[in-house]
Amino acid sequence: MAGNSKRRGATRNAGSKKGAQVGTGGHGRKALEGKGPTPRAEDRPNHKAYKAKQRAEKEAAKRPQKAVKATPRDRTSGSLELVVGRNSVLEALREGMTAHMLSIFNRIDADDRVTEIVSLAVEQGVTVREVTKATLDTLAGGSPHQGVALEVPPYQYAEPQDLLEAPAPVRIIALDGIQDPRNLGAIVRSAAAFGATGALIPERRAAGMTVAAWKVSAGAASRLPVARAVNMVRAIEEYKKAGLFVLGLAGDGDVQLHESNLLDGPLVIVVGAEGEGLSRLVREACDQVASIPIAASTESLNASVAASIALYEASKAVARA
Repeated sequence: MAGNSKRRGATRNAGSKKGAQVGTGGHGRKALEGKGPTPRAEDRPNHKAYKAKQRAEKEAAKRPQKAVKATPRDRTSGSLELVVGRNSVLEALREGMTAHMLSIFNRIDADDRVTEIVSLAVEQGVTVREVTKATLDTLAGGSPHQGVALEVPPYQYAEPQDLLEAPAPVRIIALDGIQDPRNLGAIVRSAAAFGATGALIPERRAAGMTVAAWKVSAGAASRLPVARAVNMVRAIEEYKKAGLFVLGLAGDGDVQLHESNLLDGPLVIVVGAEGEGLSRLVREACDQVASIPIAASTESLNASVAASIALYEASKAVARA
């Protein structure tokens, strides 16, 4: 009878370590619960499948790992550049710049610029594809794209002598070692705004017309030719032989910018590198070095700001002449 503690064997002897207990105390039920589901053969150490799996993992570890490649449609070709941002893309298309593909966010909040971008792309036979934001982020490499990206051929630089072929008066902005592409883009934008003939940059150790420069130029790079010089001093000397005066900008200039008598004629304005200013040889090649008067509490002006002021002063002088 259940619970009959008087039957033989129902209780332990008083000398037991754990004391007297009624029944099995649940030990029988625990034995019936089992050890859970049977492990797979490849997870049992004594099984041949386990040993085969171990050998396979060791062999795989020895083999070189293949890099994960991006989807070809989600990146530009190595021979292409990317123009991003609504203003930059719109200006490039308005100028009829050769383009291969326009990628546009599939859920873009379209405005007048987006409408014109798509319309111009279709008119010019540019392939248009709708993509996700993640794809555009990958294409732009972190640059703000505003939902549009245009794949174009690499920037075609002009030759230094090409900048002399514009209508008079020729005005060239020469950048002596500008390193920041955003400064380059800003200067190109100002040069286009104030009627410069073109921009001259060194071929080495200086910023080039990259995506960042394109972005800041707001498309002005499609209107203003940018030339690269193998030797900056030699190119400046060639401009002097062609009848241009060369005006350098420096904080310790010989005259103040507004007092220069060179602004109304054919001119090369030379801006030095951020922080370092004009290099010695370039400064020596200048006909005149001018400073921009600023408050004593300000150490210096940003290179792109200084260039913009000089270009503006030159445009005023030409208008008065």
